[in-house]
Amino acid sequence: MRALSGKPGSCWVATAEPTGYPALEGSVHAETVVVGAGIFGLTVALRLAEAGRSVIVLEGLRVGRQVTGRSTAKITTQHRLIYRELLEKLGTERARAYAEANKAGVDCIKDWIADYGIACDLEPKPAYTYTQDPSLRSAIEAEAEAVRSLGLHAEAIDRAPLPFDNAGALLFRDQAQFNPAMYLTKLARTVGDRGGRIFEESRVRFIGEASRWRVVTDGGTVHAENVVVATNMTVKSPVGMANRTQPGSHTVMAFRVKDPAVIDGMFITVEEEQSRSLRTGRDADGPLLLALGPRFNTGQEGDVASRFAELEDWTRGHLPVGETVWRWCNEDYDTADRVPYAGEPAPEKAPGFYIATGFNAWGISNGTAVGMMIADAIMGRPTPWKALYDPTRPYPQDFHTSGESQSVVERVGDIVPGHGGVLVTDEGHVAAWRDEAGELHTFSAHCTHKGCTVTWNNADRTWDCPCHGSIFAPDGAVIHGPARLPLSPKQ
Repeated sequence: MRALSGKPGSCWVATAEPTGYPALEGSVHAETVVVGAGIFGLTVALRLAEAGRSVIVLEGLRVGRQVTGRSTAKITTQHRLIYRELLEKLGTERARAYAEANKAGVDCIKDWIADYGIACDLEPKPAYTYTQDPSLRSAIEAEAEAVRSLGLHAEAIDRAPLPFDNAGALLFRDQAQFNPAMYLTKLARTVGDRGGRIFEESRVRFIGEASRWRVVTDGGTVHAENVVVATNMTVKSPVGMANRTQPGSHTVMAFRVKDPAVIDGMFITVEEEQSRSLRTGRDADGPLLLALGPRFNTGQEGDVASRFAELEDWTRGHLPVGETVWRWCNEDYDTADRVPYAGEPAPEKAPGFYIATGFNAWGISNGTAVGMMIADAIMGRPTPWKALYDPTRPYPQDFHTSGESQSVVERVGDIVPGHGGVLVTDEGHVAAWRDEAGELHTFSAHCTHKGCTVTWNNADRTWDCPCHGSIFAPDGAVIHGPARLPLSPKQ
C-alpha cells in the first residue's frame, strides 16, 4: 500500500475551538431532547431556544466533530443537477418546495452568522457544476432553465474558471462557504446563552416512552415531551430508515496553496461516478485547497487508501498545490429520490418523535431547513415542507444494497502494525487490530446494529459496516450509528 500523505483529520475540526460541555448525570427534564449536535440537531435546538422553549442536546462525542465538521461546508442551493430531475420525478410543487426549503436553510445560516456574530470563516463564493464532456452541455442548459422555473437564479456558461480545460458549467451566484466546525461550536454556545443545555460524551443507549419520552445515556436520563433523533442515521425510529437509505463515503484531501484565490468559487462535477469537488479554505497555518473524490458505499471498499492516492494524483495533475496537509473520509446517506427523510414518522404510534436522515451529501442547507421545520412543528407552527420531506413516503424496495466484509485475512500474521483485518474462526468472525507497537486487539466483527461483518478502512483506520453504515474506532467504540453499542471485545 502506498504511504498516505497528510495528517489524518479534518482541517475544520483542527481549527475550531475545543468544547467542554459536561456529560449527562442524573435525571433531568426538558420539553425537547435533541440527540446529536450536528447542523440539524443544533438548528432545532437554537430555533426552540430562541422561542424560549426548554431544550437539551445530547452529543455522543464532541460538538461539531462528526459529519458536519467533516463536510465540504458549501452553503448553497446548487446540488449538482438536481432540479430538472425533481421536476420530472416529483412534480413542480415538490421541486419548488425543495428549492424554497434549501434557500431558507441558506438564508438562516447567513442570518444567524450575522445576528450572533459567529466567526466561522464565512466567504461569499459562486458555485459551479462543471463538466469536461461537451455532450453534457445540453444537460447544463436544461438544468439552468429548470432552476429558473422554480424561482432560483442560475445560468449556463461556456467555461468554468478553473486552471484546466472544461466544457462549461452551471453557475449559481451569491452562494457561500464556511468552516462548519467553527459554526457549530458557536451555535452550541448560542443555544446555551439562550437557556438550552448541552451535554457531550453522552451517547444515547436507549429511547423509550412511558408517560413522557425517556432518553437514557450511560450517566443519566432525560425525560421530555419531544425527542429529535439528529444522528447521521437514526439510532431509533418507529419507522425503519436503514433500508430506505444507502450509506456512502467519500475521500477528502486538503493541500497547502500559496495563493488563497487559486480557484475563485466552489466547484463540483456534473458526473457523479468520477466526481470531483473543489473549494478553498484555511487552517491555522494558512490557505488550503480541498479536493473530494467520488462516493463509494460505506464498508464495501477494500482499499480506501488507494482512493486517497488517486485523488492526490488527480489534484496534483490539475491544480497548483503544494504539501498535502489533511485527509479524511466523511459519510452520508443517500435516498432514492435525492430528498432527505425528515419529520414525525408515526404521530399516532409515537407522538413527539422526530427524525431526519438521508441528506445526499447536501446536509448544510437541507439539514438547516429540516431543523427549522421540525422546531416549528414542535411549536405548532405551519410546516410548508412537511410533504416534501415526509419520512414515510414510498421508496423502491431494492434501493438499499448491503455488502460483505472486504477485510477477511487468512492469518493473524497478515495484519501489520497500524492495521486490521477480519479472521474467520470456529467461534465466528473476529475483528483484529494491531496497534503501532504491534500488540493485537480483538473484537467481534459483527456490527452491533444488525450483525453484519465489518470492513477495515485502511485509510481512516476504522471498522465500517457494509450494510447500514455504522462506523467504529479501532478499539470498537462507536463513531457513527445506527449502532449504539461498541464492538464486543474477544479474547
